[in-house]
Amino acid sequence: EPKDEAHFEYSWQWAYRERFEKAGLTAILGCGFDPGVSAIFVAHAAKHHFDEIHYLDIVDCNAGNHGMAFATNFNPEINIREVTQNGKYWEDGKWIVTKPHEIHQPLTYPGIGERESYLIYHEELESLVLNFPTIKRARFWMTFGQEYLTHLRVIQNIGMARIDPIIYNGVEIVPIQFLKAVLPDPKSLGANYTGQTSIGCRIRGVKNGEEHTYYIYNNCDHEEAFKETGTQAVSYTTGVPAALGAAMFAKGYWRKPGVHNVEEFDPDPFLAELGEQGLPWVELHDINLEL
Repeated sequence: EPKDEAHFEYSWQWAYRERFEKAGLTAILGCGFDPGVSAIFVAHAAKHHFDEIHYLDIVDCNAGNHGMAFATNFNPEINIREVTQNGKYWEDGKWIVTKPHEIHQPLTYPGIGERESYLIYHEELESLVLNFPTIKRARFWMTFGQEYLTHLRVIQNIGMARIDPIIYNGVEIVPIQFLKAVLPDPKSLGANYTGQTSIGCRIRGVKNGEEHTYYIYNNCDHEEAFKETGTQAVSYTTGVPAALGAAMFAKGYWRKPGVHNVEEFDPDPFLAELGEQGLPWVELHDINLEL
C-alpha cells in the first residue's frame, strides 16, 4: 500500500498475477482471520450450503477489555488508517461510499450480546464480489466502543492521523508514525486482556430454489489465547490462520501458479484443521440475521 494514501485494496498484488503464473509460483493473499478465514467461510458456504449467495455481511466484534485508555490491537499506523477511512460496500453491481462510521446499528454476537456495529470497508469484499458474482450486496461491520471513537475523533481533529510528512524542529516526521511510537505496543496488551472476539459471516441466498440464511463464526477468548501463546485474541486469530495457510501450501492443498485470494482454494482441508489449531467454528442455519 502506498504510504501517502490510506487506501486498502488488492490491486497492487493482483498486478503480479501474470508474473507469478509464468514463474510457476503461488502467492496466497489475505490469510489472517479477516481477511482470511472470513473469505474461507464464504467459500465453504458456497460449496456446501448455497447455489447462489445473494447477501453477505461480515461481522467483527472485539468485546475484550485491555484496561488501557486507548490502544490499538495491532500496528496503530495501519489500524487507525483502516477504521478512519471512508466506508464502502457493494450493492447492485457498484460500490457505494459512505462517510466514516456513518452507518451503524446494534447487532447481537454469540456469547457476548448486543454491540453497536459500524459499517467500514474491508478489503476482502473486493475479492469476494469478484469470485462470487451472484452476490447482490456485501458489507463489513466492526464494533467500536464510544470511548474508542471519541479518541479517534480527537486524533483526527488535532491532525495526529495525518499520513503526510510535516517539519518539526527541522526534522521531517509523519504524525501517525509519531503517534504509533507513543501509544501502547499491541504486544503488551495480552497480559491484562479479558473478554472475547467474535468474527463471522451472515449470509442469505438460495439453495434448491429456496431462500435460506446462514451464520458461521468463531469466538476466541483473550485470556485463553494469552495462556497458550502470550498474546491476545486479535493476534491469535490472525496468526493461527496464517500458519495454517502456509501448511495448506506445504501439503499441496493450496497450490496454483499465480496470485490468489484464499477463497479461490478448497476451503475443506483448511476448515478441517482450523478447530484443531484452536479456532473452532460454529454454523447456524435459517436464523434471523438482524441485517
